[in-house]
Amino acid sequence: MSGAVFVYGTLCHAPLLAVVLGREVRPVAASVGGALRAAGDCATWVAGAGRAEGLLLAGLSADEASRLAFYAGVLGQRAVACRAETAAGACEAVLYAGGTGAGPWDFGAWVARFGAGAVATARDVMALRGTAEVGAVARRYGQMLVRGAARVRAAEAGPVTLRRAQAAGDVAVARTAQPYAHYFAVEENDLSFRRFDGSMSGVVNRAAFVMGDAVTVLPYDPKRDRVLLVEQFRAGPHVRGAAECWSLEAIAGRIDAGETPEEAARREAVEEAGLVLGAMEFVAGYYPSPGAVTEYLYSYVALADLPDGAAGVFGVEGEAEDIRGHLVDFARFMELVASGEVDNAPLVLTALWLQRERGRLRGL
Repeated sequence: MSGAVFVYGTLCHAPLLAVVLGREVRPVAASVGGALRAAGDCATWVAGAGRAEGLLLAGLSADEASRLAFYAGVLGQRAVACRAETAAGACEAVLYAGGTGAGPWDFGAWVARFGAGAVATARDVMALRGTAEVGAVARRYGQMLVRGAARVRAAEAGPVTLRRAQAAGDVAVARTAQPYAHYFAVEENDLSFRRFDGSMSGVVNRAAFVMGDAVTVLPYDPKRDRVLLVEQFRAGPHVRGAAECWSLEAIAGRIDAGETPEEAARREAVEEAGLVLGAMEFVAGYYPSPGAVTEYLYSYVALADLPDGAAGVFGVEGEAEDIRGHLVDFARFMELVASGEVDNAPLVLTALWLQRERGRLRGL
């Protein structure tokens, strides 16, 4: 089996392996010496005692081997010689590994929590092969996982009662390009779309600012009738040329791969305000600017205990966050909205929702 490759961990997920190789394969069950360890949202092989279970790929074409090497490189893995054992015997092979791992690997738990997002992300990763360097893609892989998870959520059909229902062939993409990719990215599409008269439009160029999904949550204390707002410097107003670049907002953040929106909201509340939230009330899910931005927001109000002294300065130091909290009674909060000092859409929308639901939440 010259050129055989042993794969393990996430690549034992057939849909992911098919995306990486560009076709479905029928690998053979195999094992190698050593162990599998969890390394973030994937697995890594470590040398040592024991047997690591996986799959043996034989007969890969040069292009398929190159695809596998590209994907492994994005994950920060390098080729290691190994001896794989199968029911038919043993053979020399290579595997890709990197890192030490932090705990036992649980394939079933990974599939349930990360599998669909990893497959979606792999499609994005493999689409960049031949146009982007491995290192450049590797630096963005964390953000690409966030986008992959967003793709999975986006594929869930929403209500269609007034707008047109999209059918296969209603959007035809002739070309896709990514002229900018860093923490965020810009994607260009040359596409045509179904017009309301049933015909297809001509090919047009449309660009979108690519961002993963995010969550906002406004802590509300119904007993004291107050909210907690956070304040921080924002690049958007600065680049626009705003006179005031510090923004009053709800707690907010990206939804990490493997997280639900509610889990992300609770995590961000701890990071940005030191708060453990109570019951969550869903406000809305929405695109803030669908003409040019892929971001989808999930907004919540969360019941919380907000005594005097609950506000402070928080933030994740490694992310250069400097976030100040403000305890604001409801009347003052609505004054800030009315005056325009609160001037970001998620908080304005949430304020109006709270204004409508406040009596119910207070038991009035």
